[in-house]
Amino acid sequence: MKYDFDKIIDRSNTNSCKWDVLPNELPMWVADMDFQTAPEIIEALIARAKHGIFGYSIVPDAWYEAYINWWSTYHQLIIKKEWLVFTTGVIPAISSMVRKLTTPGEKVLVQTPVYNIFFNSILNNGRFVLENPLVYDGDNYQIDFVDLEAKLADEQTTLMILCNPHNPIGKIWTKEELTKISLLCEKYHVLVISDEIHCDLTDPSENYIPYASLSDVSRNHSITCLSTTKTFNLAGLQNAAVVIPNPVIRHKVTRALNTDEVAEPNAFAIDATITAFTKGKAWLEELKAYLYQNKMIVKNYLAKELPTLKLISSKATYLLWLDISSLGKSATEVAEFIRKKTGLYVSDGSQYRGNGTSFLRINIACPKKTLQDGLERLKYGIHLLQLDN
Repeated sequence: MKYDFDKIIDRSNTNSCKWDVLPNELPMWVADMDFQTAPEIIEALIARAKHGIFGYSIVPDAWYEAYINWWSTYHQLIIKKEWLVFTTGVIPAISSMVRKLTTPGEKVLVQTPVYNIFFNSILNNGRFVLENPLVYDGDNYQIDFVDLEAKLADEQTTLMILCNPHNPIGKIWTKEELTKISLLCEKYHVLVISDEIHCDLTDPSENYIPYASLSDVSRNHSITCLSTTKTFNLAGLQNAAVVIPNPVIRHKVTRALNTDEVAEPNAFAIDATITAFTKGKAWLEELKAYLYQNKMIVKNYLAKELPTLKLISSKATYLLWLDISSLGKSATEVAEFIRKKTGLYVSDGSQYRGNGTSFLRINIACPKKTLQDGLERLKYGIHLLQLDN
């Protein structure tokens, strides 16, 4: 491999949200990677830093072209320049759009278990979370379309936040599933915000389907959130984009983002994004292969060492969803116990709602040596928990 993903980089004392932990702790929770970004991006940022002046930045044509070319080449989605709007992040954009596109007291539908910060964007703005719980059969999740239609039909439901691919379960929604969602949302006049931030982190043999690519219908009633931040580990640079084909919706969203002051780039965001989408493909392909190897390591380790736990099949993201229901304790209890006893810090699944109280979310975007350490801590923690019973 050209790129070294085995390299262990000390992130302590770097003001890292993820690594702001005790010296003996191993964080495998929040969704950022323990890999350096692509060398090409680092070189571009160094060159920008050497210029030495970091004044206000504009969004140049090259930024738009980078997004347009990437999605047309790799995801078969044609994006027009005027559809694209810069924003400092997917969540700031979602919060702004919730405020602008809905009114207080209305309902915003999400499919749980789902990324927990969606709830903040809804509740903090005086709207209600309406859950369409995904159906878990003991192995995989499916959409309950009967329940989905009933809740979309509620006259107080005006917006749906779709997670595509889905965090935390790592599922890539099929064209058939997305089409059903699109038809129902159109039928009941519900707008769709499709968070596709994990879309480039699919398994090597898998591809995701952009919601806006389904039809004129889906394109006309949706806003798509995109970014380099998850794919290239650039979250700290605060950059993203929203794609809004419908001119009426785009006018409202643009006003919202500018009113909330989340539509201006920092001095490094633009160069990083352009470089990622124009020079980062080779790095990404090796990253995806490495992440897939990590998934297989976890799968094989659990089968051999912790067979009572069940790993949900994942086709996208570097976040694994682990069924711990056999332990007879809540995810909160298990996560807290393991962290206290072993230092392994994973995410308590209950914060994602739905049936998350029986799951842990584990971030495996790290060197294999780190991953092995995490698995050994997990095994030891579960062993102690069972003895404690």
